[in-house]
Parts: sequence; structure tokens; C-alpha cells
Amino acid sequence: MKKVLAIVIALLIGVFCFLYFVSYEDGYWAGKVLSVSKKGVLFKTYEGRISMESFGALKNTSPIAEVRDFSVESSNDQVLKDLEQVALTGERVNLKFKRMFVRFFWRGDTKYFVTEVERVGTTQTPATPQTP
Repeated sequence: MKKVLAIVIALLIGVFCFLYFVSYEDGYWAGKVLSVSKKGVLFKTYEGRISMESFGALKNTSPIAEVRDFSVESSNDQVLKDLEQVALTGERVNLKFKRMFVRFFWRGDTKYFVTEVERVGTTQTPATPQTP
């Protein structure tokens, strides 16, 4: 009986660790960070929103803004600092994220966690006109 209980407990711990640490999806979002905030009463979490503009399949259509919510690990100070800066300046950024299997309330409000902020250069080189 003790062996069965030990096996069940070990399996439950293994499942918990898998759901807590393993990511389901890794990727990038490109857009402008709208907000970053610290939320919660008992468990403080960092949450944010990014606006991603995409264009429709039809020509001459207006861009469609899609807003996504994300969380940030509280131990990731550099990402929090970068997100606060780009939210204030309105810079276009690429956010590297990981999507977890399960949302745990003490980690954040979403399954999406931003792990890196890549600033996109705002200056573009003008195109040179071609002569006929």
C-alpha cells in the first residue's frame, strides 16, 4: 500500500512539474505595448497588453488591431524595465513569448509569458528613386 501511495505521489509531482515548467508554444509577437501593470492583492503579478496590427486579405483595407494580453515573471527584472520603457514611448517591439499548458494564479493572469523584448529600429532608410 505504501509503494502504491509513493508511486501516485511521485506521478502527481511529475505532472505538476511538467505543467509548471514546460512550455506549450514559443514564438514572437510584433506590435506596440499598450500597458504594463502590477496586479493582485495577495499574489502580485505583472500583466501587459500588446497591440498587433494586421492587414486584411483584401487590397486597400484598413489595418485590423488585435490586442493580446500577456504576463511577465516577477523575477525577470530586465524584461519588466524594457516593457515599461517601450510602453511609455510607443515604440514598435518584438516580444518573445512562451505559452504554458496551464495558468497558475500566482504566476499570472494568462498562459502567455514574455521572456524577451526586442526593440525595432524606428529609423528607416529612405528608398532611392530609380531613374528611367
